[in-house]
Amino acid sequence: MAQFWSGRRGPIWRLGGLVRRNEVWFIALAASVGAIAGLCVAALLHITNLLHLLFFGRAKLSALAALSSPFLALIPLAGGLVLGISGIFVRRWFPKRPVDPIEANALHGGRMSVRESMLIAVQTVISSGFGASVGLEAAYTQMGSGLASWLGILLHLRRSDMRMLVACGSAGAISGAFGAPMTGAFYAFELILGTYTPFGLAPVGAAAVSGYFVAKALGAGGGFMNQIPISAALLPADFALLLLLGIICALFGVLMMSAVTSLEQLCARIPLPRAMIPATGGLVTGLLALITPQVLSSGHGALFELFSRAPGPSDVVLITLILKAFASVVSLGTGFRGGLFFASLFLGGMTGEVFFFAVDYVDARLAPDLYVCALTGMAALAVAIIGAPLAMSFLALETTGNFPLALVMLAVASIVSVIVRRIFGYSFATWRLHVRGESIRSAQDVGWMRELTVGRLMRTDMPKAWQGMSLSEFVEAFPAQSSNQWVAVTGKEDHYAGIVFVPDAHLAAVENGAETALLGQLAKFPDQFLLPSMDIEAAVQTFEQTEAEALAAVDNEKDRRVIGLLTEAHVLRRYTDELAKAHSDLLGENWFDRRR
Repeated sequence: MAQFWSGRRGPIWRLGGLVRRNEVWFIALAASVGAIAGLCVAALLHITNLLHLLFFGRAKLSALAALSSPFLALIPLAGGLVLGISGIFVRRWFPKRPVDPIEANALHGGRMSVRESMLIAVQTVISSGFGASVGLEAAYTQMGSGLASWLGILLHLRRSDMRMLVACGSAGAISGAFGAPMTGAFYAFELILGTYTPFGLAPVGAAAVSGYFVAKALGAGGGFMNQIPISAALLPADFALLLLLGIICALFGVLMMSAVTSLEQLCARIPLPRAMIPATGGLVTGLLALITPQVLSSGHGALFELFSRAPGPSDVVLITLILKAFASVVSLGTGFRGGLFFASLFLGGMTGEVFFFAVDYVDARLAPDLYVCALTGMAALAVAIIGAPLAMSFLALETTGNFPLALVMLAVASIVSVIVRRIFGYSFATWRLHVRGESIRSAQDVGWMRELTVGRLMRTDMPKAWQGMSLSEFVEAFPAQSSNQWVAVTGKEDHYAGIVFVPDAHLAAVENGAETALLGQLAKFPDQFLLPSMDIEAAVQTFEQTEAEALAAVDNEKDRRVIGLLTEAHVLRRYTDELAKAHSDLLGENWFDRRR
C-alpha cells in the first residue's frame, strides 16, 4: 500500500511532479503549509495557556499582579526537574542535536526531522507552561518548518524548493502568532532564507496570509497588541533621541546574548548532575516571580499590559526590566527550551519606557511620546537579539498603522543591525550555532559546499612512484605525452612524500642527467596535501595558500597514503559552476525554467 501511494507511479509522486513543474501548485502547497503552521500555533498556544491556567490560575501568566501563593514559585523548579530528568532519556533516544529551520536551510538543504521538531515543541511548551522566562516562537517555527520539510521530502522536492517550503512554514507560524502577515513573510526572508527573493514572494506571502487567517480563526492570532494608536507627531529632535535608544538596545542585546553563553559555560563547570541544572534555573526564576510575576513565561501578557495601562513608576519599570532580563538569561542558560522573540519585545518595550523617563527627567520638553519610545525599544531590541530589521519595521507598521513611525523604526533597526554585526557578528539564533561549532551567520545555503568534498571531486587513478627512483627510470615509465601529468612520490610504507609534474621531470633529466638524479629531489609540496573530508571551500583555500596547480589527497594525516589527485582548475571550475547554480536558484531562474 505504501509503495502504491509513494512509488514512482503513485499519486504522491504525481502530485510532487505537479508541484515541481507548476508554480501555481507550489503556491497552493505553500498556502497549505502556512495553514498547518497556523494550526500548530493555535494548538501550542492553547496547550501552554491551559498549563498556565492549571498551575497559576491565569492564562496570560506574566500579566499577574502577584502570585496567589508563595508555593507557586516552586512550579518553574518542577518544570526544570521534568526537563532535566526527561533529558536523560531524550539524549538516549535522540543522540543527534535537533536541527532548527535556520540550520536546515543553511546546511541541510531544508531537510528537518518531524520527530525532532515535535521534541523541541514539547520541551518549549513544558518550559513556558511551567513559567520559565522563554517564549513559544521556537516551537511555532520548528513545528511549522518541520512539517513543511516533511511534506517536501514526501513529494520529492528539489533542494531550492525544500528551502523555500521551510521558509513558508516559519512565515505562517510567525504570522499566525503575531497576527501580522508582513512580519511573518519578512521574518522568513531575513532569517529562514537568508535573503529576499522575488520568486519567493508569492509562496511565502501565501503561507503568511493563510497562517494568519487559520490562527485567528482558532483564537490565537487576534492582532498584535490590537493596533496601538500613535497620535503624537514626530519632531526632528525625536529622531536623534530614538536613534540613541536604538544604540542602547543594541548594546543591551549583545550583553544578553553574551550572558546566556557565559552562564551555559558556567553551568557546564559546576559540580551538579546535568539533570539538575534546569531545576536550579527554575528555582531562581520562581524566586524572582515572588518579586514580580512579569518575569514568568514569554512576557506576552505583560507586553499587552504595557500598552494598555498608564505607565508605572520609573523605578518599578527599571526593576522589572532588570529582573526579566536576568530571568530570561537564567532560563535559557540553565537549559530551558524556548526563544527570546516575545521576551525581547517585552524587554525592549520596558527599555523604551525607562529611556522616556530618563529623558523626561532631564528635560520634559525633549521627551518623545511614551508609546513611541516603547515601540522603538521593542523593535530595536528584537532586531539586536533576533535579527530581521525589515520584519521588525513591518511589525511596527502593522501594530500602529503609522507609516512615518515605521520609517523611523526602519532607520533605527538598520543602525542596530549594523552595530550588532560589527560588535558581535551574530543574531541570537546563529550565535547559538556558532557556540556549538558551526560557522554560519545566516540561513544562506552553504550546505552544498560541505557536501561537495575532496573525496567526491578527486581522481582516484593517480599514479605513484618511489622517491628513490632515478630520473631515467621515471621518464621511461612516464613518457612526456602520458595522460597522467601528475605523479605522487611515496616513501617508506607508501608514505606520501610529494608530487611531481611529469614534463618538469623530463626537463630535469635533460638538464641534470637522468642517471644520477633521484625523483625525490624533484618532489614538491611534501607537507601539503588534501584530505577526503575537506569541503570545496577548504580545498580552494589550500590551493591559494600553497599556490599549487595540483595536490594529492591522502587518507589521513598520520598514514598519508595517497588516494587521489585534485587540480586547482577542476576545483575552481566546479566551485564556479555551483556558485552560478546557487545564484540562479536564488533568483528563481532554474525554478522557473524547469516549470515551462
